[in-house]
Amino acid sequence: MTDLSHLLGASRRVLVFSGAGISTESGIPDFRSPGGLWSKIQPIYFQEFVASEHTRREAWRRRFSNADGWVGAKPNRGHYAVAELVRSGRANAVVTQNVDNLHQVSGVPEEQVIELHGNSTYAKCLKCQTRVELAELELEFQQTNSVGPCKRCGGIIKTATVSFGQQMPELPMRRAQQETLACDLFLVLGSSLSVFPAADFPVRAKQNGAKLVIVNRDPTPLDEIADLVIHDGIGDTMEAALAGLR
Repeated sequence: MTDLSHLLGASRRVLVFSGAGISTESGIPDFRSPGGLWSKIQPIYFQEFVASEHTRREAWRRRFSNADGWVGAKPNRGHYAVAELVRSGRANAVVTQNVDNLHQVSGVPEEQVIELHGNSTYAKCLKCQTRVELAELELEFQQTNSVGPCKRCGGIIKTATVSFGQQMPELPMRRAQQETLACDLFLVLGSSLSVFPAADFPVRAKQNGAKLVIVNRDPTPLDEIADLVIHDGIGDTMEAALAGLR
C-alpha cells in the first residue's frame, strides 16, 4: 500500500468519504449488492411513512427487531484507521453515507462527522426536531405496538435517518461541499458511488485539483478518474497505509 501511504503523507487535508462497505466488516449488511438488505426487505419510502400508521408500525417493528443489523455492531479496523487519520490531523472531517454511528464510537469527534443520511441510533420529531431516545420508544412499542406522536408538539416521530424520498439535510450537504472544496485528497472508503447527490462530491474534489483515491470491494463508476483504485478490504488497506506513515 505504498502508493496510498505516499498520497496520505503528501496531503495536508484529507477528506474521508465512507459508505456501507466500511461497515460490512463490522457485520452490517450493505444495501444494494446481491444479498444486501434491499434484496431481503423492501425499503420504506418517506411519503409512505408519513401517510400511514400501518407503515410506521412496520418501520418501527423492523427497527426494534434489528432487521437492519445495526444493533450491537462495533467499529472495525477501518473505522479505527479513519479515527487515527483524524486524530493525527491529516483528515479534517469524515463525510459518511452510513447511519450506524460507528465513526463516532471509534473515536472521531461528533463535530467532525458529517452524516449525509442521518443517524439510526436515535429518533427525532419531524415537526419540531426534538430528539427522542430509542430505548424510550422501544418500551412504548413493546407495550402498545406503536410509537405515538411527539409529546411536545404532536408531530410524527421517526428515526433520525434520511429515507428514500426524503429531502437531503441542508446543513450536512453544505458542510460536505465545503470540506470537498477544501481538501487536497478525497479518500473514498467502501462506497459504490452510485447514490446521488452524494456521489457528486468526489467529482467536485477532483475537478478542484484534489487527488482521488477509491478503496472499494467492487468497481465504481468513478474508478476511471481516480488517481488510485484499490479493490481490497478496507481494514487491511488502511492499516497497511497508516503503518507506512509511522
